Amino acid sequence: MGPVVSHANMKIQPVIARFMTGFLAVLMASCLFGQQPSPAVAAGTDVPAGLPQPVNWTAEQDHQNMMDQLGIKALRPGPSGNESAPDHANYDESKANPFPHLPDALTLNNGKKVTSAEEWWTQRRPEIVEDFEREVYGRVPKNVPAVTWSLASTENAMVTSRPVIEKHLVGRVDNSSYPPISVDIHLTLVTPANAPGPVPVMIMFRWVFPPGLRLPPLPPGSDPPATEQLIADGWGYATVNPTDIQADNGAGLTRGIIGLVNKGQPRKPDDWGALRAWAWGASRCLDYLETDKAVDAKRVGIEGVSRYGKAALVAMAFDTRFAVVLVGSSGEGGAKPHRRNWGEAVENLTGTGEYHWMAGNFLKYGASQAVFGSKNAGDLPVDSNELIALCAPRLTFISYGVPEKGDAKWLDQKGSFMATVAAGAVFRLLGAKDLGVSGDYHTAQMPPVNVGLLDGQLAWRQHDGGHTDGPNWKFFIPWADKFLASKKEGASPSPPPSLSAPPPARASRGTSNSLDFHRGRPV
Repeated sequence: MGPVVSHANMKIQPVIARFMTGFLAVLMASCLFGQQPSPAVAAGTDVPAGLPQPVNWTAEQDHQNMMDQLGIKALRPGPSGNESAPDHANYDESKANPFPHLPDALTLNNGKKVTSAEEWWTQRRPEIVEDFEREVYGRVPKNVPAVTWSLASTENAMVTSRPVIEKHLVGRVDNSSYPPISVDIHLTLVTPANAPGPVPVMIMFRWVFPPGLRLPPLPPGSDPPATEQLIADGWGYATVNPTDIQADNGAGLTRGIIGLVNKGQPRKPDDWGALRAWAWGASRCLDYLETDKAVDAKRVGIEGVSRYGKAALVAMAFDTRFAVVLVGSSGEGGAKPHRRNWGEAVENLTGTGEYHWMAGNFLKYGASQAVFGSKNAGDLPVDSNELIALCAPRLTFISYGVPEKGDAKWLDQKGSFMATVAAGAVFRLLGAKDLGVSGDYHTAQMPPVNVGLLDGQLAWRQHDGGHTDGPNWKFFIPWADKFLASKKEGASPSPPPSLSAPPPARASRGTSNSLDFHRGRPV
């Protein structure tokens, strides 16, 4: 049985374009180092007898608890993003590769080379997934409660001059196991009103603006917002606020979906972090979209920028139902290799400001003194090239801007390009096209700014804007159309190309959050 959907009232009101590209660029740049407050435990809710009281720690207290669990006595501090600071991050290419070789995505843990799609799906992919779950992003618990979707309202509206249908939905997570914590996922779905059939949809991670905050007009000559471009091309879009699912700070780890499953108690070392929780939330949104007749559920994509770019890449890697991803300026924890000494480092992600994105075990790789000695990025069993490889052979577009416009050097555009090149071997093995560059990731040259590598299912483009993927949407949409054979005027969508793929595992997903995805099955 799929997700439960109930229907409420219908009303009519105009739609104002919600996501202005330029303003989002400013907001996302300010979010590079910022965090959002934690949702509180439900007010006035008594804890039933026999259940523990929720723990209310600061991020520092929770971080110390995880260090204690792991036997870590000291962590190396992460470099500063301020280039004037004495401890600023490295931007000297001669010092950027202390660990010059990325893990080989096509070599099994026993040293045997992977030479077939079957070996990838049945042997190598499960190994990589296990390492990412245990050491990097954490495991989704098998007992995550079900999500029940309800339709709050439907609006007949306009996006520019095009009529659309806008649905406001709420996904309520069953909290009967721990009533003090509630989690409601708010999803807005917008589809063309006059579409001849189901349409492809992009799920977009988006921050919700505070009440009263007004969007400024786009500068003259700017591209239309992504939402307008999608509707104009016959796509739909769905927006979700990740912090509905899990707070973006360490103090929130005993709340949100992570806290609900743990009954308000601290995490264990291999429990999921916020990136994996946000990705889980996107998968639950996809559960709903699979039930909506306006949506072509086999052509649903996921998109995000900055920390939400990391989450979009994680969602794509772990849930093979997603057909396409646009990964915007994701940096460390996303497309940037952990092993690269350039800009943001593993040690930034193990500090109190960002550790909540990751599994507790990830702290080990920033440890200078511990019961196990010390570890660093070179000790990680996996790296970002393998995260990108988990997306193969599906459509994967890695996007960056330029430092001069605000897409900071901190993000390591070159290192992310290297990881994307390295992931190409898996795309090729599975019958897809990679970036098509000559040489391996050590020697391949990044293309100039505004020159895209868009001929394959794995794509790269660095635009000349800032910390946004806005300038790349006009390239992303036709690229995705080409491979998905999506909307053509007067024609019905045709299925995507038949590539080497995992065994089919179509099952109801409204409650099945622990399905086996080690063979490419959804979670």
